[in-house]
Amino acid sequence: MSTTKEKILQQIADNAVILYMKGVPSAPECGFSAKTVGILNETKVPYAYVDVLKAPFIRDRLPSISKWPTFPQLFVNGELVGGCDIVESMNNDGSLLPLLQTTLKPAEAAQSDVIKHSEVEQMILSGYPDAKIYIEGEGCNLSISVVSDQFADLPMIKKHQGVMETLSAPLATGRLHAVTLKTHTSAEWQALQAPASAGLLQIQI
Repeated sequence: MSTTKEKILQQIADNAVILYMKGVPSAPECGFSAKTVGILNETKVPYAYVDVLKAPFIRDRLPSISKWPTFPQLFVNGELVGGCDIVESMNNDGSLLPLLQTTLKPAEAAQSDVIKHSEVEQMILSGYPDAKIYIEGEGCNLSISVVSDQFADLPMIKKHQGVMETLSAPLATGRLHAVTLKTHTSAEWQALQAPASAGLLQIQI
């Protein structure tokens, strides 16, 4: 029968990304675990987890193995990354995702890095809070229509530059590289939605 230390070392060896946390990802039981789970979920990289509240023998033994006294504890490729503060710091400086992606097969890495429509919408809304956004396409090739009254009286180049500025990060990294952009004010958009017969007068005979 394996010892607790052997069990922990086996878990770390068997799982390229493993989080020792309080609670489970769907219901964390401490704020630090909740924050760490939120960051990991955003990366779209799969990870294993152990609820140390349900495994007190692991909770008691792991700190002496990892030389880290608190939870959560994140391990990647068999090495301790750290707790919530370090995970958050690495996420903020952009070093976390590349590290996690080293654990993926090439196809999985590409899939995890595909930009979602919701991400694009949030970026555009950061610069145009009143905007209505319509997106077509998948992956890094998108057709985007943005409707905002902030475009009023602006030349087309200024409208497009403004929207592209909100998307500068994914454009710089290549997560987004082919964008077809259309910009309209609310009035212009309404006019485009009007049926083709609008404005025609039918003469009764």
